[in-house]
Amino acid sequence: MENRWKIDGLLLYFISSFIYLEGLLKFLIGEAIFSSNTVLILLFTILYAFLSFFIVNIFPKRYKFKLSVTILIILGIIFSSQFIYFRFFKTYYSIYSAKNGGQIVQFWQEIVLSLWHHLIPIILIFLPAFILIAFGKRVLSFRRLSFVAHVSILSIASVFYIISIIFIHFSDRHLYSTFDLYYRNNDPNVSVAKLGLLTTMRLDLQRQLTNWSPTLSGPMSIEIYTKSDVPKQKDTESISPVDEYSTDEQEQIRYEPQILKIDFDRLIQGETNDEIKQMHQYFSHVQPTYTNAFTGKFSGYNLIFITAEGFSPYAVHKDVTPTLYKFVHEGYQFPNFYTPIWGVSTSDGEYVATVGLIPKSGVWSFYESSKNELPFALGNQLKKRGYKTVAYHNHTYDYYRRDVSHPNMGYDYKGVGNGLKVKETWPESDLEMMQVTIPEYIDDEPFHAYYMTVSGHLRYSFTGNYIAYKNKKFVEHLPYSDEGKAYIATQVELDRALEYLLRQLKERGIADRTLIALSADHYPYGLKKDTIDELAGHEVEENFELYKNHFILYTEGMDEVVVDEPASSLDIIPTLSNLLGLPYDSRLLMGRDLFSESEPLVIFQNRSFITDQGRYNSITNVFHSATGKNPGEKYVKQISNLVNEKFYYSAKILETDYYSFISKALE
Repeated sequence: MENRWKIDGLLLYFISSFIYLEGLLKFLIGEAIFSSNTVLILLFTILYAFLSFFIVNIFPKRYKFKLSVTILIILGIIFSSQFIYFRFFKTYYSIYSAKNGGQIVQFWQEIVLSLWHHLIPIILIFLPAFILIAFGKRVLSFRRLSFVAHVSILSIASVFYIISIIFIHFSDRHLYSTFDLYYRNNDPNVSVAKLGLLTTMRLDLQRQLTNWSPTLSGPMSIEIYTKSDVPKQKDTESISPVDEYSTDEQEQIRYEPQILKIDFDRLIQGETNDEIKQMHQYFSHVQPTYTNAFTGKFSGYNLIFITAEGFSPYAVHKDVTPTLYKFVHEGYQFPNFYTPIWGVSTSDGEYVATVGLIPKSGVWSFYESSKNELPFALGNQLKKRGYKTVAYHNHTYDYYRRDVSHPNMGYDYKGVGNGLKVKETWPESDLEMMQVTIPEYIDDEPFHAYYMTVSGHLRYSFTGNYIAYKNKKFVEHLPYSDEGKAYIATQVELDRALEYLLRQLKERGIADRTLIALSADHYPYGLKKDTIDELAGHEVEENFELYKNHFILYTEGMDEVVVDEPASSLDIIPTLSNLLGLPYDSRLLMGRDLFSESEPLVIFQNRSFITDQGRYNSITNVFHSATGKNPGEKYVKQISNLVNEKFYYSAKILETDYYSFISKALE
């Protein structure tokens, strides 16, 4: 009887340890331990405990204890690394990221510091392994089981799996339901909350091995949401002032759809690949945006396009960062602009801003895009028009494989290690990058320079961040915590870089024909939430407001224009293409020209959205009206379907190299 208890005890210890780890992770990241999905998470977790117990018992008795400890240590590594990663990036890493994540050792100091700051949670995560090492041999049996026992274990595991699948199939099938997450879509944060970390990682591994792609359900929404009539000039209440365009001039403008001459009917008839044919059919029905009074306003201008690491409204101070303040308040202004965060933080943020597509979850979309044609990337567009096109990053040149993604966008690319020579600090200086690179293109008009900065990178402290320490004297008087001051100090370096850039343009006499565009890669997630609230002056709402940001469009002497409709980094490529007078196809991008008459739509990673009617939280399933009128459940469902389509077809464009089919059709 005692031996029987010891055998059962090992299985029970596995079950309790697995359940403990799933519950502990929820507690550590601030989620409710018990919810409507608890039963499903328990079913899957017990399944994995049975399978682990089965694996242990395949081996001879002398290996069983060590193998049991090894399994719990591996689980400890998985749960602790995901916990630390979530603390850094507010999401969970994928198998793809882990496989390609060797460069993360460059941040070993931040990792060590984070481990130290979260030492107690890490100890709690490894507690099952520690207890087994200390007491396992005394209280548990590790003798070999019979063949019948092995069959029984597998049979019971199968029962738990079948019950789990039945549970999923009898649940709702709406967006982010357990059925949707298990079969059709992928959002790691929601998946961990509803399926558990182990099931989320199992699904991720399966999808990596099978080249899985999200599936689409629901009716097509594009014709319902977009307008079918040719638009009129935007109301000057939403874009103001537009003094240089008189009423007579507006009446003379002939509005044309922003499309390329693509014969979709011929493509559909001649296509044998069902997936590509479906894409042709979809994009042929997308309502395009139209030319407008801002089309070609900066045609022939030089362009400097910057993705700024960790930039946010908290970086803009009239006295501390005067150039940023000038750009934000004197150029084109977008007071309702958002920079959503995506699964691969900086790289996905760059991808959205420079390619105009939503990243595919589970992979490095920018790296994957290096194999594809990207005709709407500004480097490729402007290079065809005789521009000198260059790109720079003041950190390791091949981090996130920019060494292949950025040349594919049409740039001669330099980073630290392949031609960009700046002092190698952590982080490196944006000002130094400007000083050494501007001479390479400023005398070769027309030019287009793209920058990915790094000075604004975490960790935000005066002891672990060279740039923060360097600029400490500029922020010491501010009424914030040291972390808040250190963050602003990193943005002082960006401000000084922009000041230097503007001065160089003025000295060359080209500041009034050079357009500067700047947006963030993501909000400064390296800041504690309390610090963000401190800098904002109030408690920041986390599903929408946390991602509110600035989009800078500035050229010397430009008229002030305010665009107050909801907008996001997904809109940058179509907006710049329109302003520069570049031929592009608005149907094939997921954002919109912000000066067009098309309806605004801001999309977030969890598929929440903002329109001019209000904002919808996909997690709580609540719509907050912006007009005081409830547009109804039908409207929310239509926009949700439209958002799903944009996620789906963005992934398909990446997977199939769809733009190459379009390029061939245009030859």
